[in-house]
Order: sequence, then structure tokens, then C-alpha cells
Amino acid sequence: MHVLDAFKLDGKVALVTGASRGIGQAAALALAEAGADIAGVSRSSSEETRARVEALGRRFLAISCDLHKATVADLDQVVQRVVQEWGHLDILVNAAGTVWRGLALDIDEAGWDDVLQVNLKALFFLSRAAARVMKEQGGGKIVNIASVMAFQGGVRIPSYAASKSGVAGVTRALANEWAPFGINVNAIAPGYTQTELTSPLWKDPEQYQALLSRIPAGRWARPEDMKGAVVFLASAASDYVHGAILPVDGGWLAR
Repeated sequence: MHVLDAFKLDGKVALVTGASRGIGQAAALALAEAGADIAGVSRSSSEETRARVEALGRRFLAISCDLHKATVADLDQVVQRVVQEWGHLDILVNAAGTVWRGLALDIDEAGWDDVLQVNLKALFFLSRAAARVMKEQGGGKIVNIASVMAFQGGVRIPSYAASKSGVAGVTRALANEWAPFGINVNAIAPGYTQTELTSPLWKDPEQYQALLSRIPAGRWARPEDMKGAVVFLASAASDYVHGAILPVDGGWLAR
């Protein structure tokens, strides 16, 4: 196989959470550009993503699901919906995420549980549902969106840091268990990225500059900076990559 052909996703079906905006939308578009059809999970409208995916000549299936409230049965149904519509599922990208900002002394139980529900519990059970399908098919790719906070504690984001450390841990654990089935489980660890989730930081000139000053690349990431890593980890180019946590952070962790 020519090396560039290894990155092609023609005929593949990808399920992407958080597909309406930010890194999730960028991931959906990247996979579509590489040839995959996209099932996008979001609690808000994903019509912009649909239009952009279909403009690339790929199919788009919108699935409405609020991961803040989703049960395990709900997540199982999301996967089954894709299989019922298109017959198979080859790629899962767990990109949806949320954050609670504040002091650890002030976070309440609901604030803690909400972040862990979206960032870790939903990710795990959606991955399990996808892996059950992929195992029967003979393989698949699961790409989790972790964070540089999988390696650091951060400031005023205790539940987020806990959840993203958990994402890194569960990525490795599932990679070990599912590699024999031909399922690759890996994660991307974005650095500070300009999305709606981080808007309280980059819209504050002082905080924006303070964070920018320690990024060797000299700029914050944009969602599209994750596209290459997503396609790599979702394609045959990464067939021998299992349990990796790939920083895409402009050098933040290296500093």
C-alpha cells in the first residue's frame, strides 16, 4: 500500500460526538475529507456540520443525544442507530466535553458529576458499545479527545483534570484489552485551543497572554490543528499504534 493510501477512509463510517462545533466539528470534517461518512452526535443543531460534510460528497446522519443526561442504554442506542442506518461502524471519535471552572473548595457534587459524566462515563460506555460492534466486524478505530490536563493539574479545573486523566487511563486500558480484536484505541491531547469551551480564557486578554507566553509555537491552537492527528489515528496508517496519548499542543508539554 502506498503510504498516502493508508490515510484514506473511503467507505468507512465514523461516529463523532460533539460534532456541532469546536474540535468535534473539525474531527468530523477531517474524516469526511478523508472519505468517511459521518454520524454526528450533538445536543444542539449540527446543520452547519451536515452542510459542510455533504458538500464534500459524504453522507451525514444527525443523532440528537445530550451526554449530560445520557444513560448507558441511550449510548448503546446511539451506536445501534448508526449500524441500523449504514450497516457498520468503523471509527468512533469521542470529542464531546465540558468543564467546570472554580476552586476545588467550592465545587459541589452536581458540578463534579456533570463533568465526569460527559468527559469520562459517556466516553467509556460509548466506546464499549462501539467495540462490541467492531469486534464482530474484525476491527475498528477509537479516538478519544483527552487534554494536556491528562498530564497536568491545571488551575481551577479540578473535575476537568480528573476526567481527562481518566480518559488517558481508560484509553490505555481499553487499548490493552481490545488490541487482540483489531481495535485501536488512542487519544489526542490538545493544548489550549480556541473553542467555545475555552472562551472565558482566550476572551480575557490577561489570561490569554499569560497562557500564550508559554506556548513554544507562539499561538493558541485552532480546532483544525487536530485534523491531521484525527485522520492518522482513525486510518490504517496507525494500525500498529495502541494506547498512545498524542499531544497536539504547540510544544506546551515540552516546555
